[in-house]
Amino acid sequence: MSTSKMHIKKGDNVMVVSGKEKGKKGKVLLISRSTSRAIVEALNMMTHHERPSRRSPQGGIVQREAPIHVSNLMPICGKCGKPTRVGRRILEDGATVRVCKRCSEIIDLG
Repeated sequence: MSTSKMHIKKGDNVMVVSGKEKGKKGKVLLISRSTSRAIVEALNMMTHHERPSRRSPQGGIVQREAPIHVSNLMPICGKCGKPTRVGRRILEDGATVRVCKRCSEIIDLG
């Protein structure tokens, strides 16, 4: 299992840079560090056949998001609004934050 830092986090707005969803934007819902994949809201949709159960009494065919490898995603900077590569900066208080390589703006949430 990998414990390295990732360039995207849950809640980030990202753009897909390669694959069938190239150019589309969405919000990261979930990240799996062990497989280096992320689930992005309303992107990479797949159909899943569900049999009737307590959770879905009707069953049927359901659309859901499939995971995308994180190497195919770039975070969108809040200031310049463009997809960007990520750098890291250590603040005065010792905290490490992610920064936009285009405009040097901090892109970490809160």
